[in-house]
Amino acid sequence: MGRGRQKAKHTKVARDLKYFSPDTNYGALQQELSHGEPGDPRLEEDLEKWPEYAAYDADDDELDDAEDQSKSA
Repeated sequence: MGRGRQKAKHTKVARDLKYFSPDTNYGALQQELSHGEPGDPRLEEDLEKWPEYAAYDADDDELDDAEDQSKSA
């Protein structure tokens, strides 16, 4: 007997989620997704938190792969 009521609730929630559109701040989104200016304090903060990613180089991956292969051999 409760299945119909339960399904109706799920349908209502799904409909509410489907048609819900929050206000989006596109300016803040663009700023967050952009690379940032070199003097940007947030960029400096990120470099301090994760220095191992600051000097990322594609050649490092090739070296890591070569080391992994030599260890497994």
